[in-house]
Amino acid sequence: MVDHTNNKHKSNNNNILKRHVGNPILIPNKQNWWESGAVFNCATLYDGHEVHMLYRAVGEYENYISRLGYSSSLDGYSFTRPNEMVFTPTEDYEKFGIEDPRLVLVDSQIFVTYVVLSDHAREGPIVSSALATTEDYREFKRLGIITSKGADNKDVVIFPNKMRPAITRNGTLDKTDSGSCYFCLQRPSSWIGSSYGVSRPSIWLGESSSTLTNFDKYMILLEPKEDWEALKIGAGTPPIRTKKGWLIIYHGVSTDKVYRAGAALLDLEDPTKVLGRTKSPILEPEETYERYGDVDNVVFPSGACVIDGLLFVYYGGADKVCCLATAELDSFLDHVLQSD
Repeated sequence: MVDHTNNKHKSNNNNILKRHVGNPILIPNKQNWWESGAVFNCATLYDGHEVHMLYRAVGEYENYISRLGYSSSLDGYSFTRPNEMVFTPTEDYEKFGIEDPRLVLVDSQIFVTYVVLSDHAREGPIVSSALATTEDYREFKRLGIITSKGADNKDVVIFPNKMRPAITRNGTLDKTDSGSCYFCLQRPSSWIGSSYGVSRPSIWLGESSSTLTNFDKYMILLEPKEDWEALKIGAGTPPIRTKKGWLIIYHGVSTDKVYRAGAALLDLEDPTKVLGRTKSPILEPEETYERYGDVDNVVFPSGACVIDGLLFVYYGGADKVCCLATAELDSFLDHVLQSD
């Protein structure tokens, strides 16, 4: 059991998530060159005993190359970290950085999706998402890029459970065995226009009947709807299975480039069905550590878990620090269902 008596949360009338009074929970370590500038956008996985965290770290500002560090916590609030990087660019497709990891347990195996910058084109870096596995959060087996070339695809998160086929192809549904398909959420920024049926970068649901490295069926799941997410939206934390549906926590970006967080619930058996979605942000930049940093006005959720009925949401603040906000899970789910 987690003792919350010494972990009061700052109240906010506009946000259902309450910031941890100890925010930020992780800050740059000036003694380590590779994480001396920024630590943010962390992935988390709770194993029933310990919260494991992979966080994005920057110390090399001239080329702005990100690497990953590791940290852990027994209560979800206080984290300790060793003085060594655990995941650093080694492959050609990673040579300009490893960014924004997400952790998920699938078939008793720990997977990490992460963003890679493989080259610099005239317009900017070529962005893809890659997949790796680990057993100890210190050694990783790379499985390669899992997104299509040229899609500018960030924010890939994987569902922890297999499900029956849900995405139709040419109006028909594959009749494969129940519970045989993997699912993910993606945000391919170049998939916009009349041929894609969406005008702004959106969250797509991907399905694969065979492997986590080859999602071959897609559909638009969530599009930008409100002013606070008018520019684009993208998946944040990997989906959490709850008694009321798959909990999706995502980020939205307004036209003035402010990053906020929202939430949605999907049907447990059919993830194409959206049961509820928040109209207003569940968290937005208000504190100094969210408003000012390497990129101002950013709340970027990327890790979450449930401990003793309490939802922990870990997020990056202003591309500079790691932060935490919490909510009672049942109340939070009711809020999402009542918002739509």
